[in-house]
Amino acid sequence: MGFSLGYSLILGKFPLEKSEKIWLDGKFVPWHEANVHILTHTLHYGFGVFEGIRCYQTKKKKSTIFRLQEHVDRLFNSATVLGIEIPYSNREIFDTILSVVRENKLEECYIRPIVFLGDNKMGLNPNGVDVRVAIAAWPWGAYLGDDGLNKGIRVRISSFTRHHVNITMTKAKACGYYINSILAKAEAVQDGYDEAILLDPQGYVSEGSGENIFLLSKGRLKTPALSCSNLEGITRDSVLQICRHLNIGVEEGYLTRDELYIADEVFLTGTAAEITPVREIDNRTIGNGKKGETTALIQRMFFDIARSNQAKFENWLTEV
Repeated sequence: MGFSLGYSLILGKFPLEKSEKIWLDGKFVPWHEANVHILTHTLHYGFGVFEGIRCYQTKKKKSTIFRLQEHVDRLFNSATVLGIEIPYSNREIFDTILSVVRENKLEECYIRPIVFLGDNKMGLNPNGVDVRVAIAAWPWGAYLGDDGLNKGIRVRISSFTRHHVNITMTKAKACGYYINSILAKAEAVQDGYDEAILLDPQGYVSEGSGENIFLLSKGRLKTPALSCSNLEGITRDSVLQICRHLNIGVEEGYLTRDELYIADEVFLTGTAAEITPVREIDNRTIGNGKKGETTALIQRMFFDIARSNQAKFENWLTEV
């Protein structure tokens, strides 16, 4: 019962606001008709890949998708890692994502492409199972809440460890891998926290349940290297490029949990989480317990870019 309660807390906090249509296997269908058979392979075994993408409305009231090409490329790279051949070209998926946003008349939204295996064959061998593709989009606000973006969140170090790089290949954004994240997230919420941070199998800081992590210590910004069982986040890469633009040095390497405790600032990055400051970890206050100056600067720059207020980064935006 305890785990079920924690999981319901997660789901209850973010009610889904439905849109009109979902693109499924080459055609638009009404939201409530985008169904799959109970024997769908990916439902049973978790063998599939997906992306999370955001569309923002700019100051000129235009809708633009943030780093769309990079997300589509990662979707195909994830499929390659798992050995799945997507039955559409990179360009077809790119164009269809734009069509999904247009079809649903969405100004701002979260976009979820997923590549999954169908129901024509069961068993662990995926050979010969139909490869299917769906793309949905719906309005979705701040994943960790507006208060989280402004005031920071409370986080705990999870008792669950991030995947070893040779057990599940961590550079793929794969469906089944997120059981690990769900366990960590549910545990954190049950214990009264907003989010979890997972360590890698060697005990170094890896990432959040769905975010990368940065810390500021003695004027230096640091983030775990991509060898720490973490996903190569597109928002993470955006922060690295923003920091270069702002002349903020960033070190990529191995971080320990106690480095987080004594950091001046900590923040999480991700498509859903965007740039979310952390004010507390394991009941230890980070810095002054508020959003730090460097975090605020990077966060402000990120949202300026996403809303087309920074000409230098206009190539990150694809107009719908």
